[in-house]
Amino acid sequence: MKKINLILALFLASLYITAQPTIEWQKSLGGTNVEEASSIQQTTDGGYIVAGYANSNDGDVTGNHGSSDYWVVKISNIGAITWQKSLGGSLTDKATSILQTTDGGYVVAGVTYSTDGDVTGNHGFTDYWMVKLTNTGVIDWQKSLGGTSGDVATSIQQTTDGGYIVAGSSSSTDGDVTGNHGLSDYWVVKLTSNGTIDWQKSLGGTNWDNPISIQQTTDGGYIVVGYSQSTDGDVTGNHGSLDYWVVKITSTGTIVWQKSFGGTDVDAATSVQQTTDEGYIIAGYSMSNDGDIIGNHGNQDYWVVKLDSIGGVDWKKSLGGTSGDAATSIQQTTDGAYIIA
Repeated sequence: MKKINLILALFLASLYITAQPTIEWQKSLGGTNVEEASSIQQTTDGGYIVAGYANSNDGDVTGNHGSSDYWVVKISNIGAITWQKSLGGSLTDKATSILQTTDGGYVVAGVTYSTDGDVTGNHGFTDYWMVKLTNTGVIDWQKSLGGTSGDVATSIQQTTDGGYIVAGSSSSTDGDVTGNHGLSDYWVVKLTSNGTIDWQKSLGGTNWDNPISIQQTTDGGYIVVGYSQSTDGDVTGNHGSLDYWVVKITSTGTIVWQKSFGGTDVDAATSVQQTTDEGYIIAGYSMSNDGDIIGNHGNQDYWVVKLDSIGGVDWKKSLGGTSGDAATSIQQTTDGAYIIA
């Protein structure tokens, strides 16, 4: 029996060793100044498109317009640079979200302070800056969206009609922005395929409401998540400080339902995906250990919430240790489970 147990233990140990993930390759991209990536997607050719910002004008980076630019890098399936582009003006420009479009090009969203270089139409202070690129990084079109206060895009998706849905935060009450409730709102903008505004909606209350992630849903509407400090306007059920604020809207931006999840401390959602059962999986971070949250390990945990199709809680989990842990991305896997980073 001891011999059998030893053989079994060695077999299980060998399985464990062979099952450990190994790095296939890794690449450091940039120059002698500060560069930061914020969004990556696999492309149809098996490579990857990466966006963020660059302050350099040497090393891998060329064409910087001044301060930080959007830096978009197309790499092969082994990480070799195919092309790279610095996009922006003489002030700060930072990309937050990129995706490949159905025509093989790319659309990138973020924030601009600039009024020159590649950037036109800035309404004042910071604007959403949307850039549509060809498959080689040439600008097809660019749009500045917002008003005279702070507007920052955080998430963009292409929609089934070939247009785009963009979410971010807005403190403006003029320009392209109407209906602001106070301080900052979720500002959701539906664009046509050439960047013209179809419709826009300000969602929130009189305090801070900032979205991080948006996705089109199977019914043609949208799900958007982030955090809210409001207790009025469109927002109900806040538990104290910041809560996850989850909003389901129709294809024209009307609220279907909205839910606040959290406790009396800081809770912020960063990523959402519709699941195969027509519900939603949401990840972010939580510092609470009351209200909707149980099992916090100390300081700040990953907090994962599974919702049904109408916003009811299926289950929720706190994951982490005694120090700071923050989830920034979640996806459903092909076996119906979830992967979080």
